[in-house]
Amino acid sequence: MDMEKYGTGNGPAKALVENVRRVIRGKDEQVTLAVVALLSGGHLLVEDVPGVGKTMLARSLALSIHGTYRRIQFTPDLLPSDVTGTVIYNQKAADFEFKPGPIFANVVLADEINRATPRTQSSLLEAMDEGQVTADGTTYPLPRPFFVIATQNPVEYHGTYPLPEGQLDRFCMSLTLGYPSAEVEREIVEAQLLEHPVNALGPVLEADDIPALQKRVREVTVHPDVLSYAVELVRSTREGEGFHLGSSPRGTIFLVRTAQARAFLESRDFVTPDDVKALAIPVLAHRVIPSARSRALSEARRLIQEVLERVPVPVL
Repeated sequence: MDMEKYGTGNGPAKALVENVRRVIRGKDEQVTLAVVALLSGGHLLVEDVPGVGKTMLARSLALSIHGTYRRIQFTPDLLPSDVTGTVIYNQKAADFEFKPGPIFANVVLADEINRATPRTQSSLLEAMDEGQVTADGTTYPLPRPFFVIATQNPVEYHGTYPLPEGQLDRFCMSLTLGYPSAEVEREIVEAQLLEHPVNALGPVLEADDIPALQKRVREVTVHPDVLSYAVELVRSTREGEGFHLGSSPRGTIFLVRTAQARAFLESRDFVTPDDVKALAIPVLAHRVIPSARSRALSEARRLIQEVLERVPVPVL
């Protein structure tokens, strides 16, 4: 699809947001955050109860960018090779060949990721961090863009394996969708009386266009004072009260990159402190551990909010 019809600005990115909102109704902020994660080159963790639209969010994004989509149902018996692929012997060619796994797609939904064993969870580390998979000593590049949306149920923990800090840190941001309002829920039901709206969703750009948009996002100007503000917020999670474990430098990187993506979506070529503040909780909450060793994101979000209130905002 020709991006020139949108001009040289953020038209394609805005079109992507609006297209996904046709399916994910009443969750405009969450849809925007998902697109921000995609444009910043990161991955997304969605922690919420079943049936609120996590799968539809992933499918809608894949359809909107005309990209390949794969859904991996994580279970205790899932093996790493079931995710990344395996080397098999081809009798006709009399040689070994690599059979790619479902991770070789533009948008990958890792559904209920915490139900798989730590060994299987770790099979995503290289893919999410380096955009490649290594099998039998050979490295295979993943398609671009490569975007992982992982889900987990925050209520049911029986038979699950909590994601380790190293795995959580690979996710650009975390969010929850939540239940819709009564009015929106009625609209959702009415829209699905005949068929699901996702079946009629068409692409608004091509998957090959995403790397160009990601490059434009990186070109958004970050003032030195705004950069210092982002660094100070992250450092406060390591030194402030209430934290057992603070955010890594990767959290700082993604805090700035997502702020650039937010500014780009809002037709600005510079980042403001408000961009950083708006993304601090989604980007940092899953990266910190409260002193009480609580895994609840709600407690981590509360602590990040206290940091936002404590750290002075620069005046540009």
